[in-house]
Amino acid sequence: MTDVLLRQTDDGGDLVCENGLVLLTEGLETAVYLSLFGGNEDDPGQGDLTHQFWGNLLETDPARAYRSETQYLLKSLPLIPANLRRVEQAAQRDLQWLLDTGNATSIEVTASIPALNRMQIDVAIETASGTTRLTFG
Repeated sequence: MTDVLLRQTDDGGDLVCENGLVLLTEGLETAVYLSLFGGNEDDPGQGDLTHQFWGNLLETDPARAYRSETQYLLKSLPLIPANLRRVEQAAQRDLQWLLDTGNATSIEVTASIPALNRMQIDVAIETASGTTRLTFG
């Protein structure tokens, strides 16, 4: 699967460009980033559809809709150790489509608080071609 390479920045995601060219990736980096942080940040990701990303209105396959519960929780929950498991579980749900479609055989998510007012999410995705490890934070 070829995709435009996105990287997390302090103010959201951004395209990666080198020498004036947008870089592409054959990996899962962009798909995982958009699954965790794509869509509308006011959308809780479950049930209520009123705040979902406008692009979802045109999508006929629910597995391809952006409904990031992870992004919503990071914005709405206090950054305390008790909420780490909730974020990990939300990230698992946001990435479940990778398992459902056969793009991954297992997904492991770990959330931590490495510094004051900073959460880190580590994702390990096992695929037929190996393990992809990504860190967001």
